[in-house]
Amino acid sequence: MARALILVIDSFGLGAAPDAEAFGDVGANTFANLADAFHHETGRKLHLPTLSAMGLLHAATDAGKKSPAVTGHAPQSGAYGYAAEISTGKDTPSGHWEIMGVPVLFDWGYFTNRQRSFTDELLQNVYQKTGIEGCLGNCHASGTTIIGELGEQHMQSGLPICYTSADSVFQIAAHEDTFGLDNLYQYCQQVRDLLTELDMNIGRVIARPFIGDCSANFERTGNRRDYSVLPPAPTMLEKLTEQGGKVISIGKISDIYAGQGISEAYKATGLTALIDTSIEQLQKQGDNSLIFTNLVNFDQDFGHRRDPVGYGKALEYLDARLLHIDDELRDDDILVLTADHGCDPTWHGSDHTREYVPVMFYQKNMPAIDLGERDTFADIGATLADIFGLEPLEYGVSFKPQLLLK
Repeated sequence: MARALILVIDSFGLGAAPDAEAFGDVGANTFANLADAFHHETGRKLHLPTLSAMGLLHAATDAGKKSPAVTGHAPQSGAYGYAAEISTGKDTPSGHWEIMGVPVLFDWGYFTNRQRSFTDELLQNVYQKTGIEGCLGNCHASGTTIIGELGEQHMQSGLPICYTSADSVFQIAAHEDTFGLDNLYQYCQQVRDLLTELDMNIGRVIARPFIGDCSANFERTGNRRDYSVLPPAPTMLEKLTEQGGKVISIGKISDIYAGQGISEAYKATGLTALIDTSIEQLQKQGDNSLIFTNLVNFDQDFGHRRDPVGYGKALEYLDARLLHIDDELRDDDILVLTADHGCDPTWHGSDHTREYVPVMFYQKNMPAIDLGERDTFADIGATLADIFGLEPLEYGVSFKPQLLLK
């Protein structure tokens, strides 16, 4: 019986997707552009021997029509390719849901006014729903920037900081001690309920707790929580659990899927803890299990913060830790590496970028197999459904026959 571990390298795009022009992202290439910046700023190329041996450089060069500035190997073992997105947005839920066979083919609701993002009518509804009269922010903002600007005022006034971005999100920042973590979660759930009642089709309400006593030392904590709408149809995760399998969520996966199809959920803060927890679950879980991990730090710490050097060092860390993961893989286990969208740290602004994502399937001692370009992220879910013996999904084409699995 199959076991699989999926690592979503959050925001790790491989080059502008075919429809990037519609998103203003022609020229975006998270991997190649951050590798160039890393080389320029550090004087050395990225060193990714494990990922390159799994075919990453080959896939990235084909996808982005540019060879990243990386030292590594020619493909040695593993299937490698790249996929375009068919969902209408370049956001986290759309990418993840499409990976598991349910693309988002409708339009999300967005808060497009950058200066006064939430209407007075909506805010009045929020105040009535939550019982807190007023908020700070009401704009498009970087999460780290806005707590630096408004955190002290928030602590003095007790008013939450409400803001948004180019994604379909209503974000709420509050101090863990002065506002209270439970109060923040309750407030976010009330806002989630309200947006659903108003049929605004906003993908996520995100709790953004922080600590510190002044703007000089405010920092966000690992107690983030996402309040997502339900996927519009059952994903491969639900189909697996319905057939007696287990889905183990690590990090924010459970939040992204609104708990649907999740058997066990484990929180972990930071790249090290996320990988450590993934390894612990590999050591623990039996047959017919899917361990699903989102490596959020690539996106939130380096992509959105436009830090190509930090992004590159995180990739090198992941590359080294893949050897530890390989040590825990059984001969017939599957390791999947992919992403949910791009977030080019050299691109203008601080939003996600519409890009191809890697599609990498690895099993011990398998040959190198070029999967080429895939038309949808859903090919990943379709292939896993095939591996786990499930009925075919509505979207996606399985490439299991190409994998030559044990």
